[in-house]
Amino acid sequence: MSRIGKKPIPIPDGVTVTIKGSEVTVKGPKGELTRSFDPDMTITQEDGHLIVRRPSDQRRHRALHGLTRALLNNMVIGVSEGYEIRLRIVGTGYRAELQGEDLRLSLGYSHDILVVPPPTVKFQVEERGQLVIITSIDKEIIGQVAADIRRLRPPEPYKGKGIRYEGEEVRQKAGKARIGA
Repeated sequence: MSRIGKKPIPIPDGVTVTIKGSEVTVKGPKGELTRSFDPDMTITQEDGHLIVRRPSDQRRHRALHGLTRALLNNMVIGVSEGYEIRLRIVGTGYRAELQGEDLRLSLGYSHDILVVPPPTVKFQVEERGQLVIITSIDKEIIGQVAADIRRLRPPEPYKGKGIRYEGEEVRQKAGKARIGA
């Protein structure tokens, strides 16, 4: 049996879970998330826990078991605590600023880039435009938004300039070696 799939998901105080067939709605202090799951998976609420069961040991069901449990757990954590990703902007003249709800990035291109957040995502800018904090209740969307922003100017290996996740190590390469001096 799946090690992840068989773990029950504790439901914190203030979070309500509604199960209608294969559609699950989770409401909490931070918001509400709804998602449809594979109809083969059985999702039940017992003693303040969510439990996911699979019908057989087929390869497909084993894969869906852990996936369903992980997605449900992410929903419960999202509506109770929320998610946060920090992006560090490194480089002379590179900066971010808020323009209403949108994020304006100056990344050394001939123009500024405007990032419009999806409905559940919020941006914050700190440290004079060098740190962007992205918050959301949906782990999937926040990860995609952070990856899209990082893709605008990924960290380069010679000077280390670009957008990186907070705590990400960028391995520096040596530049050209001067010959015969």
